[in-house]
Amino acid sequence: MKLAVLGATGSIGVSTLDVVARHPDRFQVVALSGHSRVEILAAQCRLCHPAYAVVGSATDAHRLAPLLKDSGLRTEVLYGADALIQVASLPEVDAVMAAIVGAAGLPPTLEAVRAGKRVLLANKEALVMAGAVFMAEVRRAGALLLPIDSEHNAVFQSMPYNYSGDMARGGVRRILLTASGGPFRVTPPDVLARVTPEQAVAHPNWSMGRKISVDSATMMNKGLEVIEAHWLFNAPADRIEVVIHPQSVIHSLVDYEDGSVLAQLGNPDMRTPIAHALAWPERIDSGVAALDLLAVARLDFERPDPLRFPCLDLAYRALRAEGNAAAVLNAANEVAVAAFLEHRLPLPGNR
Repeated sequence: MKLAVLGATGSIGVSTLDVVARHPDRFQVVALSGHSRVEILAAQCRLCHPAYAVVGSATDAHRLAPLLKDSGLRTEVLYGADALIQVASLPEVDAVMAAIVGAAGLPPTLEAVRAGKRVLLANKEALVMAGAVFMAEVRRAGALLLPIDSEHNAVFQSMPYNYSGDMARGGVRRILLTASGGPFRVTPPDVLARVTPEQAVAHPNWSMGRKISVDSATMMNKGLEVIEAHWLFNAPADRIEVVIHPQSVIHSLVDYEDGSVLAQLGNPDMRTPIAHALAWPERIDSGVAALDLLAVARLDFERPDPLRFPCLDLAYRALRAEGNAAAVLNAANEVAVAAFLEHRLPLPGNR
């Protein structure tokens, strides 16, 4: 399988290349993108030997090109939004890992869908901003859309194998998305106004980028995942529930009409859903240690506190409002998170 990894220098991209490196007989990297992380991207190119490397600007392209040339690589260096679209739709590319954070990831991901690729979707904003258009293009082009978010991947694994988007026909009563509660799950509310970006990005279970870590701290990330689940599984808002599960061992559940509840469990490591989507419907080694239930010992669950996590309600309201409400919510959140990370906005203001 020939791959394009968009967002290769982020946490999902790094984990993807780790899985790929374990199976050199199965996967070949054709293109990598890394925006402005030139040195990291250069190191990845030395390992993967892609035909193309994409960065965000001409300046970064001029920095990257000599590094690759000095390493004896023939990798062609491209830059800009159009270059991302180009590599996402290359005829020789079979699958695209869509791991660019934020709105910037929508155009190349949509182009990969239109080209009928296997799209490994780690960019939830694509569905939050343009769910109806995106899913219509998936159906029209016959693309294979596989979710990478651990929660949606868990739901995908727990759904009927031939699930076609009809919950009644599949006997599905509801989808339960689990959430860790982030670093401030038990922090007194009056302390939240004084927390720092460094505290917010220190997730207790997952290793993620700064933006998504802040979203986890406010639970806006889970709200966006509710919207994403609506589009992925054709599930109405009142059939998607969020439950806090601090251990992050159960990644999500599907509740069936017959009383069965199916769940996907595993250690909190993004290489598991990545390996699942790369090889689906087969299973391959991800490098993740086997789950030791005796070491976990207990599984706890609680309802999200609406006063502590008002972003979750905002997401449900945006989903029910339809139209461009979810896109507006996502844009406002991106601006607010950036301001918080730059110490210009307190965390409660991010909500």
